[in-house]
Amino acid sequence: MSGHSKWSKIKHAKGAADAKKGKVFSKLSEQITLAVKEGGGDVNSNPSLRLLVDKAKSEGLPSANIERAINRGLGVGKDGVKFEECVYEGMGPGGVSFVLDVTTDNKNRVVSDLRRLFSDFGGNLAEGGSLIWNFEQKGCIEVRCGKMEKGEKYGEGERFVPIDQEEVMFSLMDIEGILDIEEIGDDSLFIYTLPKDLDAVKKNIGPLGYVIESYKLIREPKVYKEVDDSEKEKVPSFIEKLEEYSDIQGIWSDIKL
Repeated sequence: MSGHSKWSKIKHAKGAADAKKGKVFSKLSEQITLAVKEGGGDVNSNPSLRLLVDKAKSEGLPSANIERAINRGLGVGKDGVKFEECVYEGMGPGGVSFVLDVTTDNKNRVVSDLRRLFSDFGGNLAEGGSLIWNFEQKGCIEVRCGKMEKGEKYGEGERFVPIDQEEVMFSLMDIEGILDIEEIGDDSLFIYTLPKDLDAVKKNIGPLGYVIESYKLIREPKVYKEVDDSEKEKVPSFIEKLEEYSDIQGIWSDIKL
C-alpha cells in the first residue's frame, strides 16, 4: 500500500508540474507572438524576440511551438496558410460560461477539439453571441516595475533594475486613458484601459522605460456565477486543459476561483 501511495503522490506532483509548465509555455508563446507583431520575425533584428526565444528554449518550449508562435505573429502558418482570429463560447463544468480567443490556421480542427474538450468535462460549445454579452472588453497592460539597463562590464548583456512599485504607479498617474491600476505581487502592475485607448496608453508608457510584459484586450464578466463546491473543483482542471491548447490565446470565465 505504501508503494501505491507513493506512486499516487508522484503522479499528483507530476500533474501539477505539467500544468505549471503548460501555463509557462502558453505565456511564452503569447509573448513571442506579441514581439513578432511589434518588431518582426527575425531574431537578429528584433532583440525582444531574441531574448524571448532564448528564454523559451531554456524553459524547454519545443522548437515547433516557437516556430508556430512566430508564424502566428506574422499571420502566416505552414505552407503559407493564414492565421485567423476567432472567438468561441461554451458552457464548462457547473454551467460556468467560457469565452475563448483563438488564433488558428485550421478552424475546423479547433471546433472539433473544443467540442471534445468541453464534452469531456460535461459541457458543450455554445452558439456565437449567447454568452459573450456578459463579458466587458477592456485593455490590459502588464508592466514590470523596473527598467532594462546595459551591463556595466564590456560584453555584459542587459539587466533588469527594479523600481519601487508605488513610485511606478505615481509616475503613471498623468497618462490619459488609464481606468485603473492593479498591483500584482511586489513587482508588477496591471493597467486597465478602454479598448480604444490600449495602444495610445502603451505608447505613452514606453518613453518611461518600464518593462512591458504584455498588452492585450481582456474580457471581464459583468455578473459572476455561483457554483456549488463539487462542481467548482472541476473548473481549474478544465482551465488547465484549455491552457495546454496552443491555439487558445485568451480564456475568460464568469466564475471567481
